[in-house]
Amino acid sequence: MSALDLADLREAQAGLAGVATRTSLIPLDGFPGILHPVRLKAEFQQPIGAFKIRGAWTAICRLPDAERARGVVTSSSGNHGLGVAFAAHRLGIRAVVVTPESVSGVKAEGIERLGAELLRVGKRRGPEQTAAAIRVAETEGLALIPPYDHADVIAGQATCGLEILEDWPDVTMIVVPVGGGGLLAGICSAVRALRPDVRVVAVEPSGIPKLSAAFAAGRPMMLGEEGNSLADGLLTRTVGDLNWPIIRDTVAEVAAATDEEITAAMRWLGQRSIRVEPSGAVSTAALLAGKVHPTGPVVLVSSGGNVDPARYAELMA
Repeated sequence: MSALDLADLREAQAGLAGVATRTSLIPLDGFPGILHPVRLKAEFQQPIGAFKIRGAWTAICRLPDAERARGVVTSSSGNHGLGVAFAAHRLGIRAVVVTPESVSGVKAEGIERLGAELLRVGKRRGPEQTAAAIRVAETEGLALIPPYDHADVIAGQATCGLEILEDWPDVTMIVVPVGGGGLLAGICSAVRALRPDVRVVAVEPSGIPKLSAAFAAGRPMMLGEEGNSLADGLLTRTVGDLNWPIIRDTVAEVAAATDEEITAAMRWLGQRSIRVEPSGAVSTAALLAGKVHPTGPVVLVSSGGNVDPARYAELMA
């Protein structure tokens, strides 16, 4: 699949009006050795506390009416489940969200508070949840809304990139966290449509280097179960098949953030009254650790802020 065209992205953007927030670009300073302006794309300002509302809403609203009315099902580590639950609640349809048993408490509570049915399968994020969601879709007649490997999901996530490019024309680099690659592929599509001169840098957890593995092999690779990361929203062990060609043809470089660097970035942002989850700190972590080298104005995408209060306090201590 090639990058999505601008008309598709604009349609998704129009469809999100009144649903998703046009999130802020927060100026940041104090990065060691960085002389260029830095801004944080604050996706934690979304109604569900994460960017996933963009893709979930877009994909569900693009379903045929009769199919959407029967309800939806998805697999998720948490934030995509929140997005699907939010969209389903607003549209008045049934939603089932399959998560691992290790799902964050604040994300699980949010999913259930929005009226979705929560089904915990498997101890950690992996193919078990995807398989379970497919079974539910087949046996109960629900529409499957994948968390990242879906053209309409990618189109929705691309609206984050459109906003960055429209709101700060001076930007020369966008640093993006990568799990399954939906947000990354979306922002790559926006960059290719509007500003192909902008460099896109992907940041993955060092414990789960799925994108580095894909670039090394020339195709998506499923990593083994031994790796782990503090960034629970980025635990997917492969990038999506649809996402990969877009990412491959656009991303300029891949950086990795360790758990120690992610924690340090959360604390650094916390000192500036910005509260993010571990997955939402990886772009900042890469810049703080000197793993990203901008040559002009740079945007760090913070994907979300949904973290259990006790866990956050522990990491800040």
